[in-house]
Amino acid sequence: MASATKSQPQMPTSKDDIDGTWNFLEWGVERLMFSLSDGLDMKTYMSLYTTIHNFCTAQKAVSAQTNNLNSNHRGAHLLGEDLYHRLNDYLRRHLKVVHAEMVKHADEALLTFYIKEWKRYTQAGIYDNHLFKYLNRHWVKREMDEGKKDIFDIYTLHLVRWKEDMFGSTQNAVMDAVLRLVEKQRNGETIEQSKIKDVVQSFVSLGIDESDSTKTTIDVYKQFFEAPYLLATSAYYERESQQFLAENSVVDYMKKAERRLEEEKERVPLFLLNEIMAPLMKCCETALIAKHAGTLRDEFQILLNNDREEDMARMYKLLARIPEGLEPLRIRFENHVRQAGLLAVEKIADQGDNLDPKAYIDALLEVHTHYSALVQTAFTGESEFVRSLDNACREYVNRNKVCAKSSNRSPELLAKHADNVLKRSTKANEEDDMELMLNQVMTIFKYIEDKDVFQKFYSKTLAKRLVNGTSASPDAETSMIAKLKDASGFEYTNKLQRMFQDMQTSKDLNSAYELWRAQNIDGEDRKEEVDANYQILGTGFWPLQAPTTRFAPPEVIVKTYERFSAFYNNKHGGRKLTWLWHLCKGEIRANYVKMNKVPYTFMVSTYQMAILLMFNEKDVVSYDDMVSLTSLSRDTLDPSIGIMLKAKVLIANPEGGAPQLGTTYSLNHGFRNKKIKVNLNIAIKAEQKQEAEDTHKTIEEDRKMLMQSAIVRIMKSRKQAKHAQLVSETIAQIKNRFTPKVSDIKKCIDILLEKEYLERLEGDELGYLA
Repeated sequence: MASATKSQPQMPTSKDDIDGTWNFLEWGVERLMFSLSDGLDMKTYMSLYTTIHNFCTAQKAVSAQTNNLNSNHRGAHLLGEDLYHRLNDYLRRHLKVVHAEMVKHADEALLTFYIKEWKRYTQAGIYDNHLFKYLNRHWVKREMDEGKKDIFDIYTLHLVRWKEDMFGSTQNAVMDAVLRLVEKQRNGETIEQSKIKDVVQSFVSLGIDESDSTKTTIDVYKQFFEAPYLLATSAYYERESQQFLAENSVVDYMKKAERRLEEEKERVPLFLLNEIMAPLMKCCETALIAKHAGTLRDEFQILLNNDREEDMARMYKLLARIPEGLEPLRIRFENHVRQAGLLAVEKIADQGDNLDPKAYIDALLEVHTHYSALVQTAFTGESEFVRSLDNACREYVNRNKVCAKSSNRSPELLAKHADNVLKRSTKANEEDDMELMLNQVMTIFKYIEDKDVFQKFYSKTLAKRLVNGTSASPDAETSMIAKLKDASGFEYTNKLQRMFQDMQTSKDLNSAYELWRAQNIDGEDRKEEVDANYQILGTGFWPLQAPTTRFAPPEVIVKTYERFSAFYNNKHGGRKLTWLWHLCKGEIRANYVKMNKVPYTFMVSTYQMAILLMFNEKDVVSYDDMVSLTSLSRDTLDPSIGIMLKAKVLIANPEGGAPQLGTTYSLNHGFRNKKIKVNLNIAIKAEQKQEAEDTHKTIEEDRKMLMQSAIVRIMKSRKQAKHAQLVSETIAQIKNRFTPKVSDIKKCIDILLEKEYLERLEGDELGYLA
């Protein structure tokens, strides 16, 4: 765009000549507008600057003179205003010409023209602002200080004129051209991004604060660029996503959506303001994700069923971008894990009472391990997905086919599995393997609701391991108790720790006894005794039952334990020892039968030892003699004999007959076994089953006491409480040990009412009786 050549006017000779002054200035302003600084040499530029300075200073003198004459005429003010408005009018005329030329262009040509004119115009504004500096510093400043809203510094005046005379009637066309250019880029075409960047900058520059023209805002940019840009973006992606989904799979669509979101994010720093990032991404997420969230979620179950981890991770990241986008996924995930757990248990549940604890725990762990890894990788370990996993695991661990008859089944099997892990027979002897297995036990323990059941069975199996010396490792036992303590507190493991203390005390006691024997008993007497090791177990800490049968030990055992009793009573006067014969065991050498000249060694219970020692006196021993000499009940004697008959250590006469009065027994001198040490001390299944039943009865009794204790504690603190409130607080206090039934709590309240710990008050109130 070019202007008509105009000859240079003369510099005004009179400082007060407004027409001459403006005529000279207009010529200079136009040269700056079209040729910028190249159109003026320094001498001419300074003459223009001097003209403005002379004009303004001359008017100051006139103003001072008229003020001395008490005149209201303010020459400097009025003529400064005239100069300002003449420049304003010039800018109007100039922009009218620019606008007339601009409307002849369209699309990219329009943008090219717009940017070219904008840059020339604003650059001229910078020069003009310097040229009219004196006017800015005096007249303009005075007017602005007096609160005039339509007066601006000269550069801002240029912007105001563009905004009012150009922008209002061209911004729609400019914006349409910008949006078409962006659409081309989205469609894969290469565009000149700098054009959009220049348009953005022009829109930003026009953000003049109406209350303070010295400040700027981005209101114009937000209203006339950002808003239509977001609308066009939304429309584009809604259109594209609908078409793409109609022709492609959901997985392919997710990949496409990921790429589109990344492209839009990368586009912002190239030619947009950073302020648009948040609303732009929200707009894209709504069009690409929120409007198709239902379709995506419907695909989630298919991805879960087929373990499509990468695609689930992609779906998670997409739906995480929108409000409440993930909750339906979490619900489906929780249901899926629960069903997977129930199905895994169903596959091994048909074994009934013979169910292998390891197989059961492995089935539970396999599901947890698989989906725990999925949560970490596909769902970035998000806490809400972890919560969904925990909810699902808690359900299938506590309410599955195995637990159908009794909710205590899971904690009981877990305790038995822990026992197998911690026994010396465990194949995995390495510490790392042991620690891994203990952590797996704790993983399932976390989900067990009836933790008191686990505690009861665990304490019984621990007691057996300690008494029988079958623990794989003291460190492993200690580590397990530490893990339980961290999970459930000091009270939960207090008795378990005391059992360990008793074992250490017993070691010290045995050492002291051996020293005492060496000092106080001669060699001949010591030979008559059985080599023995003693364990002193505190009654309050060990879950051990007294023997269910009378027992008359052989004389050699009697001498041995009486001597130890004398030592112990001398050391700890006032304590009473109760011998738990059913837990005692020993080794007995079978000198009558050998393997390669080495006698067999039988590992036996004390009851079996008493039976076998009888054959030192007789070759044939009758059942009647066994009953009378051992004093054992038939329920204990018969299984003990039966094991030795089955192992072919004893021969019955008549052969094959069940133990009964009249039956006689003799040693089998033709006994043969692959092992030099033969274990005859085998647990009897009937006894194990009875022990489990007794343990469950103990658990029920303990639960009643626990509920009653909780109720008394609550009432002692509150003095009075509503029935429903008491029930809910009782549940809250003991839910970490087990989940009580409301009916059981009510029964316990009734018991405490009968025992006069509580009383009924008016209404539904209960009171505490001290």
